[in-house]
Amino acid sequence: MEAGLTKNILNDIKYATERRDSSRLKEICEGLHPEDLAKAAGALTDPEDSSFLLSVLEEGTFAETLTFLDEHKREKLLTRLSAKEIAEKVLENLDSDDATDIIQDMPEERQREILLEIDDSAHAGDIAELLEYDEDTAGAIMAKELVKVPITASLIQCVREIRRQAEDTEDIYAIYVVDERGILKGILPLKKLLLAPTSARLSDIIETEVASVNATDSKARAAELMKKYDLVVLPVVDSMGKLLGRITIDDVVDVIQEEAEKDFALASGLSENVTSTDNLLVVARARLPWLLIGLGGGILGSRIIGQYEDQLQIHPEMAFFIPLIAAMGGNAGVQSSAIMVQGLANQTAFRIGLIRRLLKELFTALFTGSVCALALLIYGLIFTDNFELAVTVGVALLTVIIIASVMGTFIPLLLYRFKIDPALATGPFITTSNDILGLFVYFSVGRLLYGSF
Repeated sequence: MEAGLTKNILNDIKYATERRDSSRLKEICEGLHPEDLAKAAGALTDPEDSSFLLSVLEEGTFAETLTFLDEHKREKLLTRLSAKEIAEKVLENLDSDDATDIIQDMPEERQREILLEIDDSAHAGDIAELLEYDEDTAGAIMAKELVKVPITASLIQCVREIRRQAEDTEDIYAIYVVDERGILKGILPLKKLLLAPTSARLSDIIETEVASVNATDSKARAAELMKKYDLVVLPVVDSMGKLLGRITIDDVVDVIQEEAEKDFALASGLSENVTSTDNLLVVARARLPWLLIGLGGGILGSRIIGQYEDQLQIHPEMAFFIPLIAAMGGNAGVQSSAIMVQGLANQTAFRIGLIRRLLKELFTALFTGSVCALALLIYGLIFTDNFELAVTVGVALLTVIIIASVMGTFIPLLLYRFKIDPALATGPFITTSNDILGLFVYFSVGRLLYGSF
């Protein structure tokens, strides 16, 4: 449990909910953060209990709690509410970006019905605008609420505008300065506004070097910029530079988490993000593609072994090391690809140049492969008493590790070049390909060095 939601508090919530004691439940929930309330609602197994817990909250707290609630549970809860209730109790109490998140997965007809019930037409228009953006773009996660002033304004006028617009803006990190066409010209940090003399001109004290993101750029691009420049808020503009909205740090944290979950899914051999609450067909659909690819790789590997069936009949002891060679090749490839994917993610992969990067990986593989091959050679000499077999397996292992390591570095770069998520290279793709390659190398080395091979 988090500090705000202890086990004792959760037990009190469960007890009060089961008894439908609304006054006691309000008293318990009064000091809890909406995220803690969402966790409490998620811990209640009975949907009726969850609905009762949320029903005792004030409208603002209720709406905020929904933004933290598990998507599946939130969807079930919203089906119990009418379009008017969703509009009045939820959307009207949220910023445009959070309101959009609440209804973006609903059918278009349902969205339209809800938006028509919002009293504030400007707020409804902002939500409708955000719904038009693709969910992977920066525009989809921006909020329309911000404080902006014309560049011709005096500092006194600027303060008046801040006071007027602040009512509709949850957090104010900076004031955006625009020209008569709405094009972003700079930002005015609050500290500069407070310290500037009243006679100062706005154009003289604003910061004109402003990092911004285009609304059609990816969410990942926005997260990258905020991380690079250590920002807590990022303005969003259109292709002409017109200010459209802003992205705050909490939204970027969500994006980073989504990207991490997506990469983990790819590395684990899942074609899409799934949770324990998804139904059987959704989970199977996410798992099957890479299982089938792995099956195809296994069949291809068995075909390679089949090509050397007659030689294995002569030297069956070679078969004992097949799993080891395949596993070591896969492990070496995954290690190299994981380092490269990390480098591509934090923009450090190209600092030393592509050729130097590949050479570095080659020499690293040569060293680590030599150590592993030497250890295997010693083992073979001690436990198999077969010098030819020990040398063959040792040389094959060294070769496999070198090739797999170079491939593990090169494949993420190739995927990155063709705008495919490089995290794919840390999963079954690289493991399966290196298993097949390892078997081919093993038998090829065996043919050259060991007996009739």
